[in-house]
Amino acid sequence: MKVVLQNLTKKFPNRNKKIKDDVVAVDDFTFEIPDGKLIGLLGPSGCGKSTTLHLLSGLQEPTCGKIFFGDEDVTDLPAEHRGVGLVFQNYALYPHLTVEKNIMFPLRNRRGADKLTKQQMREKALEAAKLVQLEELMDRKPSELSGGQQQRVAIARALVKMPKILLLDEPLSNLDARLRLQTREEIRRIQRSTGITTVFVTHDQEEAMSISDLIVVMKEGRVHQIGKPQAVYDDPVNLFVAQFLGTPPINVFEGEIKGEKLYIGGAAVLEVSGVADQPVYAGVRPEGFTVAENGALCCGLTEVEVMGRDITVVASHESFLGEEIRAIVSADNDLEGQKQVRFDLKPGKVHLFAKDTQQRIRFGG
Repeated sequence: MKVVLQNLTKKFPNRNKKIKDDVVAVDDFTFEIPDGKLIGLLGPSGCGKSTTLHLLSGLQEPTCGKIFFGDEDVTDLPAEHRGVGLVFQNYALYPHLTVEKNIMFPLRNRRGADKLTKQQMREKALEAAKLVQLEELMDRKPSELSGGQQQRVAIARALVKMPKILLLDEPLSNLDARLRLQTREEIRRIQRSTGITTVFVTHDQEEAMSISDLIVVMKEGRVHQIGKPQAVYDDPVNLFVAQFLGTPPINVFEGEIKGEKLYIGGAAVLEVSGVADQPVYAGVRPEGFTVAENGALCCGLTEVEVMGRDITVVASHESFLGEEIRAIVSADNDLEGQKQVRFDLKPGKVHLFAKDTQQRIRFGG
């Protein structure tokens, strides 16, 4: 099912009575979600991603704008008639019901021609349980399950009615690191096997990038960039997107362009053809550094963290904006006993941003 959002906006009254302006939670969001894809809504807390999900589900009404499921305008359609499956962060399982009865619960409310027999409901519950690999646990209650298993029950309950759209609101936040990894792989597998258009809300960029076909990066209600995860990482449109994506995060320096060269701390570190003279922010991805004996960028060496094939060089520089530079380089580099380290920069891993607008400045080619 294709989903189209047209100029979607949601405003809430300001709780501070001294401020007359409303709080804009979602601001003019326009996007077409392709049929059968998994979309990650990504951004910091308060960016509007969960509000967008609630607008899609029908739990909240937009202030203005339209929502289409396929060719059908569902903007004013009640939540129970939209055919969506919604999975919350806190699972919301019924503690007194078994796994089977929790999964069956949405089917019990069907009426008229859609009403199912008890046997039909049990069959559909078993099919949904098999999708999330819980068919052996149907007689257990939620208290007898691990956090990851409880989350899978919640997903099965959303899938049992075969929704047009599956909406996941930070479904992995309550899980430990190992379970998060395992469960996000399960979500990707389930989504591919069912082909249901899925919207996945998270503040964890690693989660969004690992399972999404497309990511939507949001801040303060506005969409900043939409694209394939790797494309957004490699080609951010502004400093916020560049800093939000990537682990370790991008290293940001104060710099200056003079004569089509990037200067950091008075040293010319990179040719940047086509860029006018101006102050800039220079972002260098951790993998964008190469240790070189006569490298243009000289940094103080703080420590070296051994990672096996690679090492992380922790360094400092007077023009760096942050606590420590983190550069990932080959373990072939022997930096033991050194107090300084010199780097050359890989042009494809360096991004320039205007100092006033923080928008991307492209260079070369």
